[in-house]
Amino acid sequence: MIMRVIKDDITALDVDIIVNAANKSLLGGGGVDGAIHRASGPKLLEECRSLNGCNTGESKMTDAYNLPCKKIIHTVGPIYYYDKENSKELLENCYKSSMSLAEEYRINNNLEKITIAFPCISTGVYAYPKKEACKIAINTIKEINNDNIEVIFVCFDLENYNIYMEELKNE
Repeated sequence: MIMRVIKDDITALDVDIIVNAANKSLLGGGGVDGAIHRASGPKLLEECRSLNGCNTGESKMTDAYNLPCKKIIHTVGPIYYYDKENSKELLENCYKSSMSLAEEYRINNNLEKITIAFPCISTGVYAYPKKEACKIAINTIKEINNDNIEVIFVCFDLENYNIYMEELKNE
């Protein structure tokens, strides 16, 4: 299983799939969600409207439109202070459901290997503690252990990048 971390803008990555840390409406918002919607163009919003939202911990896939990736998986992370009692399980489910959709995409397109890029889910305005969210992300991906999918954790800021680098070193 290949896992790595980079400090970059997820909207600029030429990978198979990027993951969007979306809100329940899937109609755009702030942070990475807003950046992905702006960069992909108005057709993404049009497609997202047809999906009727998404529950916390679940994921849905769309085309990528003007982005260099092929597909976008939209996943809704938990709001830490609101979903506190089951936030760990909900965050794990974000990674599990995203990886499941990625594997389905890989199989349906007869691809030997694909690359998926994850942002730091729920650590922005949803206020999930960054170190805890990082451990959940890495441990969940390790547990899935799919050698056909290369996972890139994409950190927009230096703080998250350092957290992920440290956590991956400890693995």
